[in-house]
Amino acid sequence: MAWITSMPISPYFACDPVRGMKTRPARPADTEIWTDMRRGLWPEAQVTELVEEATAFFAGQGPLSQVLLCESDDGEPIGMIELSLRSHADGCRSSPVPFVEGWYVVPGMRRKGVGSFLMRAAEAWARDAGFTEIASDTQLDNDAGRRAHSHSGFEEIEKAVHFRKTLRASPLP
Repeated sequence: MAWITSMPISPYFACDPVRGMKTRPARPADTEIWTDMRRGLWPEAQVTELVEEATAFFAGQGPLSQVLLCESDDGEPIGMIELSLRSHADGCRSSPVPFVEGWYVVPGMRRKGVGSFLMRAAEAWARDAGFTEIASDTQLDNDAGRRAHSHSGFEEIEKAVHFRKTLRASPLP
């Protein structure tokens, strides 16, 4: 990984001059770009909800601890990764655990190393913060996501189906 260089302006800034990309922490001015990428990742989400979450992040509120953007050499946004700190994650022995909440690469840049580059930057952020593990998840039917995680060195811990039930107010018998 000698080609990843940390820049003194930010401990999470990395650049890959061979592939022509760089990562950096998201800034408030990135809200629209970041929201557009989040819409690509979660098309069923309400835009207002995505904007509110971005606003909360920049205000130091909400669940996200770090958001990194990846740009081409000419400054074009090509991907992002969002990290939170969870109290636990399946298969992990430490707590809290950095958790990849969102990981997205624009369609035209997929399978070109952008996702791996973002994940390495996220791992560097976690290591620099003193963490020894990082966790993530994906949908059972997201084969591309599962391959990307495997390619990045994640081990599959388990497969699960989650359930929910709405409780209606009713008197006890």
